[in-house]
Amino acid sequence: MIIEVRTYTLRLGAMREFLALYAAEGRAVQVSHLGEPVLYLASEIGEQNQVVHAWRYRDLADRDARRAALEADPRWGAYRARSLQADQVRAQHNAIFREVDFAAFAALQTPKT
Repeated sequence: MIIEVRTYTLRLGAMREFLALYAAEGRAVQVSHLGEPVLYLASEIGEQNQVVHAWRYRDLADRDARRAALEADPRWGAYRARSLQADQVRAQHNAIFREVDFAAFAALQTPKT
């Protein structure tokens, strides 16, 4: 299992319009290909003007296939074109994490006698 975390830093004052456009045109098509996000957050305290969302995949091949289907969907293309035209995003950071299997660590522990 992998989790992809995407962080978008928006231009000052763009949060409301970014979220409104995503809610109206982007979310439904994205969820139809990627499933519901693990989380979708907007910054409140700390670094401002950030949207963070995370998506769960079985593995990198599953991610590649689902993201390719999303990118091929004309509805997503139309949404991305409008989002780019609105010039809301200043920076993007992506990271992929693997789930920690704590059972594997438990097997390494030996009882003290």
